[in-house]
Amino acid sequence: MEEVGMDTATSNADRVPRTDRGRKTLRKLLDAAAREFAERGFHDASISAITRRAGVALGTFYTYYDSKDAIFRALVRDMSERVGSAARDAVAPGMDAVEVERAALEAFLRFAADNKALYRIIDEAEFVDPESYRDHYETIGRRIEERLRVGAAAGRLRPELGAPEAWALMGMNVFLGLRYAIWAREGDPDPTAIARAANLMLEQGIAARAKG
Repeated sequence: MEEVGMDTATSNADRVPRTDRGRKTLRKLLDAAAREFAERGFHDASISAITRRAGVALGTFYTYYDSKDAIFRALVRDMSERVGSAARDAVAPGMDAVEVERAALEAFLRFAADNKALYRIIDEAEFVDPESYRDHYETIGRRIEERLRVGAAAGRLRPELGAPEAWALMGMNVFLGLRYAIWAREGDPDPTAIARAANLMLEQGIAARAKG
């Protein structure tokens, strides 16, 4: 049996492995669940198929999760956290506020290209677990809003920027990811070029400038 935290006040979905072996097993289950849900959809996916993909015993699954619903919710949360980590890891100390948005978008595009299950699973969450779906986007919205606040405090961004602008940026990023990561076509610009184009639009807007 894998060793996990067994606090009685903690649900299965929140059990934290105490050993490297336990953490690796949990990662295998989440990765297998991502493939299963992405390929078969939530309703046709099964716990037995997830454990087969992960290469673990059926009993091991229940060490971590009570049900298919529980691992689905944990997977949505895990993907949201990994998206945030990818953005944070791409940002270097001292980076300009506008450059931060370029780096975060490029990191997201690369993450989405490497994790194409992301969109399918998040989209399913709207119907399978609306609370997880909403939390995913609200969490990202707060991350972007905080970056805008920091940029404004540094004098690089307008001080009045807030939630509407953060959600507008998130919407742009989500659909750029859909088009250029999930629906990528031969000959498309690479993530660096896409992020630069989006960043230029942020800096200069889209309205024509008066000549002279």
